[in-house]
Amino acid sequence: MGSLEGRVAIVTGAGRGIGREHALLFAAEGAHVVVNDVDREPAAAVVDEIEAAGGRAVANHDDIATWDGGARIVEAAVTAFGDLHVLVNNAGFLRDRALVNMTEAEWDDVVRVHLKGHFAPTRFAASYWRERSKQGHAIQASVINTSSTSGLIGNAGQSNYGAAKAGIAALTVILAQELGRYGVRVNALAPAARTRLTEATPGLTDLIQPPDDAGFDVWDPANVAPVAAYLATADAPETGRVYFVQGGQVRLFEGWTMTATIDQPGRWTVEGLRAAMPSLQPSGR
Repeated sequence: MGSLEGRVAIVTGAGRGIGREHALLFAAEGAHVVVNDVDREPAAAVVDEIEAAGGRAVANHDDIATWDGGARIVEAAVTAFGDLHVLVNNAGFLRDRALVNMTEAEWDDVVRVHLKGHFAPTRFAASYWRERSKQGHAIQASVINTSSTSGLIGNAGQSNYGAAKAGIAALTVILAQELGRYGVRVNALAPAARTRLTEATPGLTDLIQPPDDAGFDVWDPANVAPVAAYLATADAPETGRVYFVQGGQVRLFEGWTMTATIDQPGRWTVEGLRAAMPSLQPSGR
């Protein structure tokens, strides 16, 4: 029996890349999977691959960055498989540009797809689980979000993408606090893997190619899926966490932390701050 036997999972952006690997592994571990992608052909191909291996899956093409799309994808899971236990928010794309050249549409589109594309499905999945909890059902649900080092550390040329991904990390922590009472855990992954997004990132193209020999491919997107599958299991205790995942490495992120301090028993003056502020240096400097 697989670690996800009998669980129903939605994976957004599951037609290619990391989302595809999530969907395939979840199905191999026994989950019934809703394969969401606005591009019909790759979503259908993933469903066919799952079914050929003996699993169960259905394709869904809703725009998860819309209110109605968020509601419909949850309905699709419940209609097809009778329940919902796991939501993997993974869909996204890039519109990289330096701030001074970025258009309003490039900002709005990226924030909408990533940040609202996490919010809308989670909003309706959470409502479903809350209602089930109120009816007396024991809920062991999991939401797995997708953040990025572009938002958690920073990357020039990705102010739209990074801001959305930082927002997703914050959303993860907040929703873990809100939804725990209903039996819902919320975590996020910040993956480093070879995808259409990373292959389009300047400076990464050569770095992320598979090794010439038969060595371990640390950039293979399949490396990320086991961490998502673990967090999707019914009894995994973690919640409110953000993990960096690359190859065989999993690292825990810690959020904004107050470190160096200046303090005095009263209001500062500008001149006083001019003298004192240079002492506030990041750790390690």
